[in-house]
Amino acid sequence: MTRLSFLFFTGIFILQRELSEALSERHELQADLPPRGWNSYDSFSWIISETEFLENAEIISKRLLPYGYEYVVVDFLWYRRKVEGAYTDALGFDVIDEWGRVIPDPGRWPSSSGGKGFSEVAKRVHDMGLKFGIHVMRGISTQAVNANTLILDTIKGGTYEESGRQWRAKDIGLTERACAWMPHGFMSVNTKTRAGRAFLRSLYHQYAEWGVDFVKHDCIFGDDLDVDEISIVSEVLKELDRPILYSLSPGTSATPAMAKDVSGLVNMYRITGDDWDTWGDVASHFNISRDFAAANMVGATGLQGKSWPDLDMLPLGWLTDPGSNEGPHRECSLSSDEQRTQMTLWSMVKSPIMFGGDMRKIDERTFDLITNPVLLEINYFSTNNMEFPYINSRKYLKSGKGFLNWESRNLKDESASDTRVLGLSSCKDQKARGWAVEAIDEDIEKICWKGNIGSKHKPPFCLYKKTPWLTSDEEVIYKQQYQGNFHLLTTSTMDLCLDASPTRKHTSQESQTCSWSRCRWNSNQMWELNLNETLVNSYSGLCAVVKMVKANFISGGIRSWIATGRQGEVYVSFFNLSPDRMILSANILDLAKVLPGRDLSKASCRYSEVFSGKDYGVAKQEISIEVEMHASALFILNCTSLGRA
Repeated sequence: MTRLSFLFFTGIFILQRELSEALSERHELQADLPPRGWNSYDSFSWIISETEFLENAEIISKRLLPYGYEYVVVDFLWYRRKVEGAYTDALGFDVIDEWGRVIPDPGRWPSSSGGKGFSEVAKRVHDMGLKFGIHVMRGISTQAVNANTLILDTIKGGTYEESGRQWRAKDIGLTERACAWMPHGFMSVNTKTRAGRAFLRSLYHQYAEWGVDFVKHDCIFGDDLDVDEISIVSEVLKELDRPILYSLSPGTSATPAMAKDVSGLVNMYRITGDDWDTWGDVASHFNISRDFAAANMVGATGLQGKSWPDLDMLPLGWLTDPGSNEGPHRECSLSSDEQRTQMTLWSMVKSPIMFGGDMRKIDERTFDLITNPVLLEINYFSTNNMEFPYINSRKYLKSGKGFLNWESRNLKDESASDTRVLGLSSCKDQKARGWAVEAIDEDIEKICWKGNIGSKHKPPFCLYKKTPWLTSDEEVIYKQQYQGNFHLLTTSTMDLCLDASPTRKHTSQESQTCSWSRCRWNSNQMWELNLNETLVNSYSGLCAVVKMVKANFISGGIRSWIATGRQGEVYVSFFNLSPDRMILSANILDLAKVLPGRDLSKASCRYSEVFSGKDYGVAKQEISIEVEMHASALFILNCTSLGRA
């Protein structure tokens, strides 16, 4: 080992010791650092048992807790009986109490018998030094509404009563606002009623009584946004006598404008759909990460602390399949380079890190990756995290004739054709304004996006307006709830209407926000044109927006991120998203363009690369490295002004 290599690895050892010491200090604010832990979904889907969960928790306590992995989270459907016929959107297989609240399936969670809920499991987890989390769905279960259960009043005790009567599940369940990707499972509650708010309060008081430390709230953000329920839950959590970290999911088609409506109410929120072990999923996170960092959403003020945009769990190690009724049975499909690229991006972005593989079969390569001290240091303590656009590339020629200048450019100069994408955003977003009515004849109207009207090259983006056909019974309800709303169709005759929310969970590479399906009467398909030129959907309260998106380099591009360390060091990561081996480089002077207050024109910068362990010495004019397809490199630069001792 050379002296430089010895010094590099000595530095890594010191960094690991400093990281361990920093993690031993308790944090005063809630989620003052990006939360870190383990979630059962990627390895067990919904079928995990108490034994399997506690086995994983015990290993995490021994091996990952020293690295900050403190939460262990049971993902969805822990209340569903594991019997023939039960699956994600099955109806009638859930265990609920007399108040319509889901409780653990005693067949899979035997310690929950006798009304104990998750109390015993939470105690076991706490005894391991860990924190316990659960996944919950929004609103109330369809099963509880069908059973018309009573509502618990946690303030007075007993049944909730108002206006001289007892209130029940059917009084608060909004059947027209069923969860889009689990329509038979859950629906929103009417938060405008005190009874609806009392039901939500009873849920979270029960979680606190069980000893829950973390709640992952699903079908509530992104396309399925329900700001009213999020606000109420956030207020209830403030009332409790124990802190509960509040996380939102899944976040399909989330935008920074949308996130600004909720970031102060929560501690973390998903900004992608479900992430699985495919290269398309990994590559699709670069654009969304860039946008949220540029909007200063990373580490913004949150519920009793901070909030963090969440890129989803890490599907590494021993896994199951999406939507499976089977437990862990296969290895991660990503290559070693692709896994390292994913972990590096999560760290540079400061995303919460939730490992998803079965801990009982974790291999040393995966363990070393998710406990890499430099990556964990960056994830927790770095600042000024952003995409670095001044990166150049050269393509490697396998013919042996050398290197060919290929795309010697910075990412700010990318040119590509524009593509129109119909999406959703917060109605407070100025970019959502631009819709107008265009009459064709006295019977037919179109709703058109004004931003494209008058274009010489492209016709305006328009949808046909149609009032929904209703039965006599439905017409009464329509006038009460949806007066002035309409359907939107692609043509004046086709019976396919615009849905504002996907009918299933998208994986992160599927960028289509809205979908088309047979016209029917529900809030997903109900739209209203406001006087301020916004087109609002009744399901989520989000507004439609047409974006002109440049074709990006997801399948064949290069990316780079930059951040500043605690001691003033600079971290620069290179990502090769292309299918070819590339030479990637950046000019030292360009680093100062994105680092506030740093003048590198008279500085000497020593740099090393983390994954290879190579110390490059003093940089001349640029840093450069050969990077394999789908791989990454991570540099640490220590720059000092010339003449300084």
